Amino acid sequence: MSAVSDDKSERSRRRRMEIFAFLFLTAVVMPALAVATVGSYGLAVWIYQMVAGPPGPPTH
Repeated sequence: MSAVSDDKSERSRRRRMEIFAFLFLTAVVMPALAVATVGSYGLAVWIYQMVAGPPGPPTH
């Protein structure tokens, strides 16, 4: 009987861990990754414009 109880306990624990992992990924990791991606792109554009100048027609 204890083997059945242990199996149910293990499945319940595994399910809770999977739900926790899903919530952690969707609430923490993905937003942080999105902010880091957009921030990195903005920094790259800013550095590029410091070197090449702002966009627009060339001045005479």
